[in-house]
Amino acid sequence: MTPADLRADIPALDDAVYLNTGASGPSPRRVVSAAETFLEHHEFEAPAAEGMYTAAFDTLDDVQATVGAFLGADPSEIALTQSTTDGINRIACALEWEPGDVVVRTDLEHPAGILPWQRLERTRGIDVRVVPSDEGRLDIEAYRAAVEGAKLVCVSSITWNFGTRMPIETLIDVAHDAGALVLVDAVQSPGQTSIDVHEWGADVVAAAGHKWLLGNWGAGFLYVSDEVIETLNPRIIGYRSVVDPTEETYEFEPGARRFEIGTVNPAPYVALQTAIETLEEIGLDAIESRIQRLATHLADGVPDDRLLSPSDPESGLVTIDVDDPATTVDRLKAAGIVVRSLPDPDAIRASVHVFNTEDDIETLLAALEDDR
Repeated sequence: MTPADLRADIPALDDAVYLNTGASGPSPRRVVSAAETFLEHHEFEAPAAEGMYTAAFDTLDDVQATVGAFLGADPSEIALTQSTTDGINRIACALEWEPGDVVVRTDLEHPAGILPWQRLERTRGIDVRVVPSDEGRLDIEAYRAAVEGAKLVCVSSITWNFGTRMPIETLIDVAHDAGALVLVDAVQSPGQTSIDVHEWGADVVAAAGHKWLLGNWGAGFLYVSDEVIETLNPRIIGYRSVVDPTEETYEFEPGARRFEIGTVNPAPYVALQTAIETLEEIGLDAIESRIQRLATHLADGVPDDRLLSPSDPESGLVTIDVDDPATTVDRLKAAGIVVRSLPDPDAIRASVHVFNTEDDIETLLAALEDDR
């Protein structure tokens, strides 16, 4: 498959220049069709054949293996969730919190990496330390000081607001030296860059398939290292979480599946699996290279005083200062161009993916002339 083949298979691109994959990616027909085909089999054929639970659970196990291979992890280290936010919350609720325990995050985190700690601050009396940034960059020494004595660090692999790529392996090493567990919000990474969670050294990685992977809504995934799994005690439990749900005394699954609960619709996960396979047909290296070229084209066309992301883009996320972001987003939408506004910085953000073209970039740049 080529980027042109992928583009031709995405119906949403027939009517718009779509530059908002960092929020949600438009799915190809083959991804949606895979979900529909499974759903029809599950509801129409499986009841009288292998059984609905067998069909569902065999499929979910298969998806776990695909996600594990995609992340460089063992299938036992993968749990299927609904979203990145869902995964982060499952971890936040699985730790034993005492008043004064410290969580460290940066000021670059998405609300998914902020709200769970605010709740624990309110309900358990934890201390949340926020590491400040400058144009999407962290001061490593300020970070090193902040993580001293911390119980957990939550950090993004790619920042959602500036598109900067965090030195994730360094941040994890520093946190581990301080004795902290590290949870990575990686949702902006899968689909635009390759990931090896073992090389990162992360304890937990949360992500989802509906952004750069171009999957459907409702399919997230959680990597939990075998080295830390026994320190985590899920607060929500169901028959998927335990070894034998019929035993009088339950025993959690030995791996990450302890974070799964019960009956879910497997169709979004079939879409996730198909989405991964689709992008792997193009090749992650080829995808990353094309994104880099197109994002550079966009960054080069934005005046220096308006470009808030790096002039040498580190991802497909390009943030641009305009006089009135909300009005600009509406005006561009009326012209058939889809981007989004950001709360901080007060700007617009374009997301450049492999299905985009040089013409898409030129169309956006021409439309932004009115904001200069």
